[in-house]
Amino acid sequence: MLTQTNHRETYRFVPSTSTPVSPERVAELLKAEWELFTKQTGKSAQESRRALKSLPLGVTSSFQHWDPYPISIVSAKGAWMTDVDGRVKIEGGYHGSYDPLVVSTKPPLDKIGDPNNPIPYTPNGIVPGEMHVVPYNNADALEQTFKKHASSIACFILEPVLENIGIVLPDEGYLERVRELCDEYNVVLIFDEVKTGLTAGHQGAAQRLGVTPDLITLAKSIGGGLTLAAFGGKKKYMDFVTNGKMAHFGTFNGNPLAMAGVRAADVIFTHDSLVKAEKFNQQALERINAIIEQYQLPAHTVGFGVKGCITWSTEPVRNYRDYKATDFAIAELSWLWSLNRGIMTPPGLDEQWLISLAHGQKEVDILVEDFESFAKALRS
Repeated sequence: MLTQTNHRETYRFVPSTSTPVSPERVAELLKAEWELFTKQTGKSAQESRRALKSLPLGVTSSFQHWDPYPISIVSAKGAWMTDVDGRVKIEGGYHGSYDPLVVSTKPPLDKIGDPNNPIPYTPNGIVPGEMHVVPYNNADALEQTFKKHASSIACFILEPVLENIGIVLPDEGYLERVRELCDEYNVVLIFDEVKTGLTAGHQGAAQRLGVTPDLITLAKSIGGGLTLAAFGGKKKYMDFVTNGKMAHFGTFNGNPLAMAGVRAADVIFTHDSLVKAEKFNQQALERINAIIEQYQLPAHTVGFGVKGCITWSTEPVRNYRDYKATDFAIAELSWLWSLNRGIMTPPGLDEQWLISLAHGQKEVDILVEDFESFAKALRS
């Protein structure tokens, strides 16, 4: 049996053995943890009821909502937040809410056909135009699509490392082959680095992975917490703005506050500071690996730059279909367990942690010790 090796600049540890976790134990713990959540977060419930009167779902972004309600934060400093209750286009890829790019973003498995030749899934109310969907880490499928349709394909967009579904790493040689195919068939290659960017290293994922796209999109990490986005690319493509063939208008273009954030980030997020944060991330991953092995958990860890995640699967996740085969019940329980004990990660059940410059040894210890307590609970 052939095994795929992930890119040398990425990290994945899969233990050689594991023991299944009892579904009954997971259900028992989930029930207890949701009861603990509602018991501890009465003021957040009140805030949510108040917010529902003026905001859809009671939040400013749908992603921030979960049932029965999200917690409400009253203050924050560094890596610590205080809530109102007073406690301390690749299949599956996401590239924003523009009509063509929401095609096959976390689609239902019964609607998308063969894993090697996916059927594009279009949500209600979307008019995407011509779109083709291919699996991640499958250059052969991409080549077949280009052979059939390259004359009408403008671009191929993907996250170089998928971070909408945990952290899915590129196989060794995959991105290099993608670059070759885009050159061969004259298709523009776009890297969506909204989620990677500076979290992947001082110069982003493209530089670290050694593959140069034609265009790149950036946001989040480059602004130090301020709302902004950027795009750039090779001169022959950016010249379409210069020659007037493509207008570039925008109310917030060159926003002075956002630009100040970029300049500050450029000073603070140095090569050395990011290396230090990445070492903390690697430490967390390796300590969690030991816990996974000690308790024989059906899980593995994945890391890239300053981000890491625990994936509840005994096999490496290489694409969207693999992701859909992970154990979402344990993933939900793991997230809720941490939330009830003061560690807040995104509520998507498939996101990742990020070691920022505000985190240090204390926070890494808390993360690891929390996971160890969770492992003990699963096996008790």
